[in-house]
Amino acid sequence: MAEKLIINLKNGQSLECFLARAFTGTDSDINVIIQPEQKRLVFALDEIAYILMAGTPSWVAGRQPTSVERVQTITGATFSVAIYENLHFTAGFFGIAVGTPPVSDFETIFFVNSAIRYRHLEKAIGKILQDKGFVTHEKISEVLKVQEELRNRRVGELLSESANVPQEIIEKTLQKAQTDSRSKARVGDILIEAGLVTKDQVEKALASQISGRKVRIGELLIANGLITEDQLLNALATKFQMRFVDLAALTPSEEALAALSEGLVNRLHVFPLEIDGNRLVVATSAPTNPAIGDDLRFCTKYSIDLVVASSAQITQAIERHYLHKNDEVDTIFEEMKAELNVTVEEDVEASQFIEPDSKVITLINRILIDAHKRGASDIHFEPGGGSSPVTVRYRIDGECLEAHKIAATFKNAIISRIKIIANLDITERRKPQSGKIMLRFENRKVEYRVEITPTVGNQEDAVLRLLAASKPLPLEEMGFLPYNLERLKEIVVKPYGIILCVGPTGSGKTTTLHAALGYINKPTRKIWTAEDPVEITQAGLRQVQVNPRIGFSFAEAMRSFLRADPDVIMIGEMRDAETAKIAIEASLTGHQVFSTLHTNSAPETVVRLIDMGMDRLNFADALLGIVAQRLARKLCGDCKRPARFQRGDYDEMRQEFLSDASPRTAELFPDFESVVFMNPVGCQQCNNTGYKGRVALHELLLGTPVLKNAIKQGCGGDELKRIAVAEGMITLKMDGILKVLCGITNMEQVLKVCI
Repeated sequence: MAEKLIINLKNGQSLECFLARAFTGTDSDINVIIQPEQKRLVFALDEIAYILMAGTPSWVAGRQPTSVERVQTITGATFSVAIYENLHFTAGFFGIAVGTPPVSDFETIFFVNSAIRYRHLEKAIGKILQDKGFVTHEKISEVLKVQEELRNRRVGELLSESANVPQEIIEKTLQKAQTDSRSKARVGDILIEAGLVTKDQVEKALASQISGRKVRIGELLIANGLITEDQLLNALATKFQMRFVDLAALTPSEEALAALSEGLVNRLHVFPLEIDGNRLVVATSAPTNPAIGDDLRFCTKYSIDLVVASSAQITQAIERHYLHKNDEVDTIFEEMKAELNVTVEEDVEASQFIEPDSKVITLINRILIDAHKRGASDIHFEPGGGSSPVTVRYRIDGECLEAHKIAATFKNAIISRIKIIANLDITERRKPQSGKIMLRFENRKVEYRVEITPTVGNQEDAVLRLLAASKPLPLEEMGFLPYNLERLKEIVVKPYGIILCVGPTGSGKTTTLHAALGYINKPTRKIWTAEDPVEITQAGLRQVQVNPRIGFSFAEAMRSFLRADPDVIMIGEMRDAETAKIAIEASLTGHQVFSTLHTNSAPETVVRLIDMGMDRLNFADALLGIVAQRLARKLCGDCKRPARFQRGDYDEMRQEFLSDASPRTAELFPDFESVVFMNPVGCQQCNNTGYKGRVALHELLLGTPVLKNAIKQGCGGDELKRIAVAEGMITLKMDGILKVLCGITNMEQVLKVCI
């Protein structure tokens, strides 16, 4: 009688049938018969996920399995199976169901390799490490106890340590809550209400508790110096039935490198090694993550065979084989270099590209998209002299980094292309030009502000600022210290007056103003904004794009707003005395006005406006507050580590803080025990820099009666700063120091943006 089967296809369909020809696992297809029609079909194994076979084969008798594994296919079906020696084939492998079979009487399963999502030994990783001789049983037992303790730590214990509150006091407080019929109240809420801890401390304790519950034995073994990362990966490779490879000893094939883009290998942190027919071999340092295989199958035409390598080796391999090679942008560079190899004569007009060719057009488009995807704020095109190449630099997190080099042959074509899409005059090479580029991709609109500047040697530099449309952030997420946030909220709800946000270009002034507007954005208020360009949109605001080319300036917009029944007016920038004067007058006639200015500090802003011709008395009466801000690089949240912080370091920073502080603000400096001091490390997420993102440093000057009087008397910048500090202002550096002591950034980054 023919053997009964259930064939489960990769598309999720299943089919009951009978074997028409013996199947051993060495074939590339399987012949079956459908009853009762007696229809004969042939299925290629590439179409199949797994095959269920009735009964137990004869070769099982008297043999012991080599392992028990858990196997999941790409259809989502999961099985526990016993695996036997010499039953692995090129196309797949046999397993015998452990326990109750997936379908009654169907105990034998043939798995097709190309349809395996994951497979792993049903053996603890600690036992595998022990079997390999990497660690002793005693050490494993010790670490398991630590793991159990971490997983069972209560919030109260964590708060006792972090908030420096004796455990006995916490226990008594919780017991009292029980007797007061508050047994259902959360521990954190009870302790906050009792004044023992803050909400922030509770949130950190909860995060620590969650982190402790997730900690794995491998991480603890490495942290305690009992095993190395390579030894753990070796054991994980064994558990997940993957090969552990040394990338330094392997040479990837060009075909494999071409199969995965640089963007994909960086995102998944993988490295392709070889292609064998329809099988792509890819190295990963995360064998526990089956989503990597899913993504690779989705993004390529291949079935995926994952092998394990160390994270450091994968990073090195990517840098060695992908940097300036397989990226879409750099592939075009290589093609351009191969096709054109000519000497450019700078002073010969005939040698200049006036109409860029299709490769240059594609190149520029891809650079613009690449910069946007990498989170750049600016793109710098910098042609070199003579035969030197064009350097393309991106500004990411406030720092410039070199992204690409383009052959000198194309320098004029590149600048000409940028001028064309920015609607500028390509024949004008002697004067600066300004324009805009609008780009659409992936259903998003990205705007670039273009500045062309003539440089020596008859060259032109192009700098493009990215102005991607975004949504406003809540005021609470703008990085203000609680002290400053409280004071800022007090003035933004005032019915009239002027609030200024000042700082250099790209310091987040517009983002801060929109956060403030979002805080007061209610249906009962009419809010007008004039911006150039409109970078952030939010419902409830009537937003206007000014256009100086047609005479529609900020001043014109202000005049129009004042006739349009406003409650609140936001002016993107006080570019001239006329705009500043109208803004101050508007704030004195019952309107609240927000605007920005390019100055270095809050007290300096007052001096600058008076120098611009503003009436001291009017400005003093109108002023509600001035927020000065800078952006400092933020420590990467994925890799920053606690650093040794000596009492001497603490005293030095305290002295630095108190040198500017008033008695009122001196109290903000934390105790030595509550300091969280972090160091940058470097990981894949931050491109091994140790920094990712930026944090705002703030200086909030309030228009108090004392300060208003000083402005009216014509006090200078230094005197205004002294008075503002005495009235409770925290300087930019003081704010930075407090954020260093919270583990957000470090002094190196603070001193880069503050004096």
